[in-house]
Amino acid sequence: MEHPRELARRLTWVHGSALAIGAVLGSGILVLPATTAQQAGPAAIVAWIIMSVLAFPLSLTLGQLAAQHPHAGGIVEYVRLAWGNSASRLTAWLFLGTIPIGVPIIAILGADYTATTLALPTWTIPLIAALMLAGSLGLHAAGVEVASWMQIAVLAIIGALIVIAILFAAPHIHPRAFHPFVPHGWLPVGQATVSVFWCFVGWEMVGHLAEEFLNPRKDLQRTFLVAPSVVGLLYVALAFVTIGIHAYGRTELPIPFSQLLATGFGQSGPVLAGWTALVITIVSIHGNIGGFSRMVFSQARAGVFPRFLSHVHRIRRIPTAALWALALDFAVVLTIDTMVHINLPHLILLPSTVFLVLYTVAMISAVKLFAHVSKKKFVLMAGLAAIVCVALLPFSGWALLYPLSLITAGWFVSVKRRPARNVE
Repeated sequence: MEHPRELARRLTWVHGSALAIGAVLGSGILVLPATTAQQAGPAAIVAWIIMSVLAFPLSLTLGQLAAQHPHAGGIVEYVRLAWGNSASRLTAWLFLGTIPIGVPIIAILGADYTATTLALPTWTIPLIAALMLAGSLGLHAAGVEVASWMQIAVLAIIGALIVIAILFAAPHIHPRAFHPFVPHGWLPVGQATVSVFWCFVGWEMVGHLAEEFLNPRKDLQRTFLVAPSVVGLLYVALAFVTIGIHAYGRTELPIPFSQLLATGFGQSGPVLAGWTALVITIVSIHGNIGGFSRMVFSQARAGVFPRFLSHVHRIRRIPTAALWALALDFAVVLTIDTMVHINLPHLILLPSTVFLVLYTVAMISAVKLFAHVSKKKFVLMAGLAAIVCVALLPFSGWALLYPLSLITAGWFVSVKRRPARNVE
């Protein structure tokens, strides 16, 4: 009997918002408010406000694309509709350089942060990372609805912890912490804006789940309005408080978020920061695994990737083969890092650069697709987002060679075997 190749429709905008927020709200929230303030001074708040505002054109454009074209391929499908099969195949290959490397790195960094703040031995770092990855894969294997409800519950805990931290620290804000406002000039503010951009990567992962929404057109538009509002508000509030109490540049508390929590919770602050890092990392891992597994499934269903990766569980209707493939990949990456001790901050630049290229391609595709249906508002939003992405590309430097190598590999494979695509 042939296995089903369709996914179950069970998601609403509530699930979608939780998954989108989780995919975007990564461990950067624990570190970057302090590091950008150290880099640019109090004017770093400008970088956070700018990116929070610019997140709306990007997320709303992706939401509109997903609502109009609900397909597990996400950006890959939008590129196919705009530029054809050859371009979409290369885009699918670009995706292979993101989550398979990026998510294990996120897990290791989060585990390292947790182990440091909780004073755990170093051998626990790969163990914590492996448990987080395995737990997320297991929840996704149980079904998308179970996975998304877990995301909602954990996000509620994270939101409460962050809000409590902000409220406890707020009384300690002093106006003199904002003077001088631009101590290092405006160039570091621009550089900080580039760093902050990486905190707003992840919206596209919900687009891959579009086939699983009960009402894609309505639910996805709500999702991509709620998610950037919540994320932007949390980021700006944390950055403001971090600057206002000067919770950066202090060596006695090396973990930036610990400095913020120590203001309100004293010696318990670092411990609380460790647990916060753990749950934030879990949420970030969870959202990205869900979206990427659907992209792999969709491209296997279309014949771009090996057909066995399109296998769907008969009852739960989730892409089990894609999840198993991710599990194998994660095991390999964790093993290599444990043996070699890779420079993770440098390595994370590789998938980040690919995401920037993918966003650029998605926004350019959106301009063409929306122009064909005379949606001027979305043409303008997509155009603005495309300009921002293109402007940020040069800052990636040598890492741009990575997406170029993925495109080259995809082109060679496409020349060897040209699949007959099924248009879903």
